[in-house]
Amino acid sequence: MSKLRLETAQISSPLRAAFAISRGSKTHAETIRVTLTGGPHAGRGEAVPYARYGETPETVLAAIASLRAEIESGLTREALQSRLPAGAARCALDCAYWDLEAKRTGTPVWRLAGLPEPKPVDTAVTITLDTPEAMATAAKAAPGKLLKLKLGGPEDMERLKAVHTARPDARLIADANEALAPDAWPALAKAAASLGVVLIEQPFPAGKDSLLMKRPGPVAVCADESAHTSADIQTLAKSYDAVNVKLDKAGGFTEALAMIRTAREAGMGVMIGCMVAGSLSMAPAALLASLTDAADLDGPLWLAEDIAHALTWTGATLSPPTPELWG
Repeated sequence: MSKLRLETAQISSPLRAAFAISRGSKTHAETIRVTLTGGPHAGRGEAVPYARYGETPETVLAAIASLRAEIESGLTREALQSRLPAGAARCALDCAYWDLEAKRTGTPVWRLAGLPEPKPVDTAVTITLDTPEAMATAAKAAPGKLLKLKLGGPEDMERLKAVHTARPDARLIADANEALAPDAWPALAKAAASLGVVLIEQPFPAGKDSLLMKRPGPVAVCADESAHTSADIQTLAKSYDAVNVKLDKAGGFTEALAMIRTAREAGMGVMIGCMVAGSLSMAPAALLASLTDAADLDGPLWLAEDIAHALTWTGATLSPPTPELWG
């Protein structure tokens, strides 16, 4: 690849409502945006620095800056994979490289990557952590029929019952973000299917995955915080039925695609997930949704204002990104 110009920006986007999980609450989506310009063409990528993994906007910007000379001298996307570890910095750069290649060649990313032509995809809609009553009210107002419930506390069973009663038509993903109490697990796992739950996501902290090797109940369990890259899949397959692939953790579109393919080879189910962020962050993941069993890509719906040429929605159905946005 010829010489490029690298630009970065730190973006803070207000949310329309607080987004609460077991680890805390946020009112803004904090992202790092990268633009790679080569001649008349520019490619963009965006990622979320995630404190759970020790990332901050400052550390992500510093990691990107450390490669400025190499990038502007012609570092390729393929070489990037070994120059930065998995995480937000590599994700933003990797996605910008893919977008730039699409713009330069006039060939969409899905075709460059050998993917099926993208179609509209139904996505889960998140019900953030709150009282059972408040979560039931939010569930009634939520579009779509796949809801992700954030759990993490002594009222978890009541939360599930309240939402199921409010939305008996909906399939539920129970997501504890590592915060389920071990003594609450047997009862919740056994009751989950009768409460409309089709997937339980990351009940215990990463590193405690062996607790799941023997488990009650018929509902599949999905790795999230325990899952980063394709190198994790063989180990995860011993404890989990499925994996939640997130580009920000994996380090971009390139590794997320490899992760999905490796999970399929291991016989695992796959969900394509997201951090809370806007359409530029979500667009690459939307192209991968056709390879997965479920999509959890409602991040842009939480923003008070999205980027120009944003993704479009009909209820909880997401349309593929336009070339003006990404890819």
